[in-house]
Parts: sequence; structure tokens; C-alpha cells
Amino acid sequence: MIPLKTKAELDIMRENGRILARILREVCSQVAPGVSTASLDRLAEEMILQEGAAPAFKGYKGFPATLCTSINDEVVHGIPSEDRILWEGDILSIDIGLVRNGYYADMATTVPVGEVAPAARRILAAGEQSLWEGIKQVRIGHRLSDISHAIGSFVEKAGYHVVREYVGHGVGRALHEEPEIPNYGPPGRGVRLRVGMTLAIEPMVKTDDLPTRKVKGDPWTVKTASGGLSAHFEHTVALTEDGPEVLTGGGDSRRSGSE
Repeated sequence: MIPLKTKAELDIMRENGRILARILREVCSQVAPGVSTASLDRLAEEMILQEGAAPAFKGYKGFPATLCTSINDEVVHGIPSEDRILWEGDILSIDIGLVRNGYYADMATTVPVGEVAPAARRILAAGEQSLWEGIKQVRIGHRLSDISHAIGSFVEKAGYHVVREYVGHGVGRALHEEPEIPNYGPPGRGVRLRVGMTLAIEPMVKTDDLPTRKVKGDPWTVKTASGGLSAHFEHTVALTEDGPEVLTGGGDSRRSGSE
């Protein structure tokens, strides 16, 4: 069953989204060559705790950190470490979540480290735009797979591929609620979207069309099979009477999903 949120619940989630977006902006501002992913993780956890919230990921099914920090060919769930130093030309995916007053917010972005190659800039642009293409479909009466199709078709037209093994999801009182939201598939299928749904829409985009792989000896980090780049973008989105509201938009001019 897909939980529908009340106005009071959405007010809490809206504030949580604003807090999380501000924290992620600050973490991203510290991304630079020579910085360790562990230092970014410490900053994120400190800021989350200062807000009277708790990290959503730390301890979740045993995950050891506040952030997922995935570099270059790492798709998702990279573990921050003092030994993981960022280099000029890397791209870094940062996935972050918090829980506050009983409700979760979840978001992700992928950023360049210093100057990056044109190929890296292109996959970042395609991944971010695919997220907004999915958000545009969060409309009353649309079906769940309309989101999936919008993301997947945009990514394929851009010359990339979506990760099929991992999906978006509902979010609210739990970090992962129903429904699951694949990033591919035909339109017009699945449940009809209703006011009060809160969804974590998260395309994961890569250069190859091969299944992803786990890192040997690491139960978390997922990589592309070919070693090609991967980018990850995510927002927590609520369906309102006026359409999609991006709760983690943090003032983005496209937060309504109208572009």
C-alpha cells in the first residue's frame, strides 16, 4: 500500500527537505582535489545532528556512514574513507538522507572535482536532466511508469543507459516505502498517481549497457562492469493539487517540475 501524506506530514517533510538541500549544498562546496570522502562524511553528519535530525543511512542494514560517496565508475553506495582522496577530473556522486520528527528526506547529486573532461560534463548534464524529465510526470492521473519511461527514454536518446538493478522508491515515515520506481519501461502502467504521494525519484545513468557489479570484499559499493562513468541524481518529490513539489529542491527554479 502506498502511503498518502496529510498536509501536516508534508509540512514536516518540506522542512526536512529544505534542511537536507542546504546541507548537501555545503558538502558539495567542499568538494575539491585533495579532499577525502571521509571529511565530507564528517561534515554532513555534524550538520545533520545540529539540526536535531539523524543520518538516514548510517546503520541502515549495517551501512557504516552518513553519506554514500561514489567516484567515477562507482554507481551507488560507495563508502567514505580517509583513503579515498578526490583527484582533479573525478566525478563524485553524493547520496544523503536524514530523518527528523519521524519523517525522511533523501536526495543525491553528482558533481565534478575541479576541471573535468567534456565526456564527464555530458553524462552529468544528461543524468540531471533525466531526473527533471521524470519529475515532470508527477501529475494527478498519470501512472507510475510514466516517470520511469520519461527517465529511461531521455537517457537512451542522450546516448547513455540507466541502471536497472536499483530503483527509486516511496519515502516518508520509512526511508524506503512503496512504490518502487524503475528508471526504464513503457508508459501508462502501474498505479495512478495521487495527491499526497511522496516519491524519491533517482535516475542512475552509465555509459555501458552491462549489468553492474559489486566490488570484491565490499558488501556495498556497486560499479559499472566496463569501468565507464556513472552519475546519480535524486530528489524527494510530493504530488500536490498543483503538480510536483520538489521537497529537496532548496530553491531550485525548477522545483515545481514545470521545465
